[in-house]
Amino acid sequence: MDDLDILTHLWQLSNVAILQIAPERLETALRAMANDRRLLILGWLKNPRAHFPEQVEGDLVDDGVCGLFIAEKLDISQPTVSEHLRVLTQAGLVRGKRMKQWTFYKRDETYIAAIKRMIEKAV
Repeated sequence: MDDLDILTHLWQLSNVAILQIAPERLETALRAMANDRRLLILGWLKNPRAHFPEQVEGDLVDDGVCGLFIAEKLDISQPTVSEHLRVLTQAGLVRGKRMKQWTFYKRDETYIAAIKRMIEKAV
């Protein structure tokens, strides 16, 4: 691990420590995860190289996965996957990044870690 990796890791840990999630935000995240397709998306985005082909634009890990690849993997239409991704994004579980005419999605690991911590304290 080089100095930049260590600093990045420490920054992420400090963000998790100070990130407070309001109960309604936690409820939104849990409702978003209460759907089988959205859980699949979250699982695939955890290790995108294992689940998606290389992309012409954007790196699978750094930039995220193109929404079209997610739609193809789920065998659903683009509007349907857009709705699933909108719900995940509004819940704070994923972030979208526009590149040219496409949107690429990746997990928000800091927010997911804070949700896990909050659930562990509550249960």
